[in-house]
Amino acid sequence: MAIAAVSITPIGTGTTSVSTYVAAAERALREEPGLRVELTAMFTLLEGDLDTIFRAIRRAQEAVVEAGAQRVSTVIKIDDRRDRHATMEQKVTRVESLLKEG
Repeated sequence: MAIAAVSITPIGTGTTSVSTYVAAAERALREEPGLRVELTAMFTLLEGDLDTIFRAIRRAQEAVVEAGAQRVSTVIKIDDRRDRHATMEQKVTRVESLLKEG
């Protein structure tokens, strides 16, 4: 299982607001079966099979174009851990426990 952070930015929209385009991308991501999606203020976190993640990102990019963007810039960061199963929550919980230890 992989965890990815993705940011899809529309360019050439004539406005500084991107919320409409983010919503279009989010809809496409959330429609992908077998994918866990978590929206944050700057990126969307994805958890699932790597092929599923790539397919969902491609669909999200197309959704932004269909929403009216003339150009799309996408940033992707992937943690593809193969030695053991690790969820987004487990990663955060581990760091939080270290912070509590001091």
